[in-house]
Amino acid sequence: MNFKILLTLAAVLLSAWAIFHFKTQLGIFVVPLFFGLVFFVTLRLYRLMEKDDPSDNRD
Repeated sequence: MNFKILLTLAAVLLSAWAIFHFKTQLGIFVVPLFFGLVFFVTLRLYRLMEKDDPSDNRD
């Protein structure tokens, strides 16, 4: 796997842990932070899928 992908995955997991661990201190900011994290992960996955060339047949 690519190092950048692993670093992104680690950052997302750490962010998700922090959001739900400190949800009482964050209060009303939990929902926007969670939506932002989901949006970030969705864009990252889309970018990874976009890099795949559909004409590349490795079978």
